[in-house]
Amino acid sequence: MTAAGLIFSNIHDATIPELTRMRTIASVPFGCKYRLIDFPLSNMVNAGIDKVGIVTHNNYQSLLDHIGTGKDWDLARRSGGIKILPPFITAYDNAAANKLYTTRLEALFGVLNFIRRCTEEYIVMSDCDIICNIDIADVLKTHRKTKSDITIVTKKINPAYYPLSKDIETVTADCDGNITDVCEYMASEEQGQIEISMNVMVMQRQLLYKMLLDAAAHGYNSFYRDIVVKNIGKLKVTAYRYAGYYSLVGSLASYFSASMKLLEPDVRAGLFAVDNRPIYTKVRNSPPTKYIEGASVKNSIVADGCVIEGTVENSILFRGVRVGKGTVVRNCILMQDTCVGDDASLNCVISDKNVMIKDGRNLSGHETMPFFLGKGVMI
Repeated sequence: MTAAGLIFSNIHDATIPELTRMRTIASVPFGCKYRLIDFPLSNMVNAGIDKVGIVTHNNYQSLLDHIGTGKDWDLARRSGGIKILPPFITAYDNAAANKLYTTRLEALFGVLNFIRRCTEEYIVMSDCDIICNIDIADVLKTHRKTKSDITIVTKKINPAYYPLSKDIETVTADCDGNITDVCEYMASEEQGQIEISMNVMVMQRQLLYKMLLDAAAHGYNSFYRDIVVKNIGKLKVTAYRYAGYYSLVGSLASYFSASMKLLEPDVRAGLFAVDNRPIYTKVRNSPPTKYIEGASVKNSIVADGCVIEGTVENSILFRGVRVGKGTVVRNCILMQDTCVGDDASLNCVISDKNVMIKDGRNLSGHETMPFFLGKGVMI
């Protein structure tokens, strides 16, 4: 049983405009040294998938810098490996025809040649806005065992305690996992568990290719509405119910929440300590973090190459961050090469890369609305 992977790097860029203004959601930094694409990419590699196509849209220079040749995921191969799939634009001088894709289905139209040329039996598709460590090999095994045509990985959650973005799809399935309906999530006052799609799907490659050609011929534009829903009852569409740790990055607040959860040992174990399923990322050699006399660090994750003179509590510091003398940093996410001067105070702050915060500054947000500083900002 062989499979190729497809990862959508830009589908959810609009949900976090603060962090995706100059990058794709796939290359958004997370957890000191990772990018969001590391999770779906590692999930596929851990399942033995050695051919992965990354569907791009725009702003993907940062993604290219991170992925490189794919050697950090053992995907620097002559045959297979990582394939960057830039957006397809026709050669004709037609403004309407030359537009970039806006939906998942339109993105798939642009990579029809990749799907056609694959020799693998199955295609595994995944987005980049989910943080989880899932056994894709078991998903493929279950897909084949149940003789399904389409398998959608789902998660049962309570939206009252779990913020959801507007583009989430809810799934209705029976006790055997047979899906009977898929529809857009609509927030309501009703409380209780719902089952949502994690946007991780498995399909037979030839079936997917045939359905995409038919969708293009009919002018369809929605993968769920025009392919999945219209084939419920005609094809066997099943749910693979995932029980492990899962977090959705659908807004700046949810990004902040997902990052802060990494400070919990159980969450870190559910992501990074799963047997035989490590999360890979680009390796960088940096000197150890330097703690100057008088520095205090509590319940925080600190990457290599930092210099800390002040107090850091309940925070996540990326590579090369500097915290000045007398400065207090609490409940913050400081990305690569952020420099905080002396006698400053930060609470619930997210700083992008290369931010300079001068001496004596007092910045504070809230966990539901973090104070955000864009890339290269000086304050």
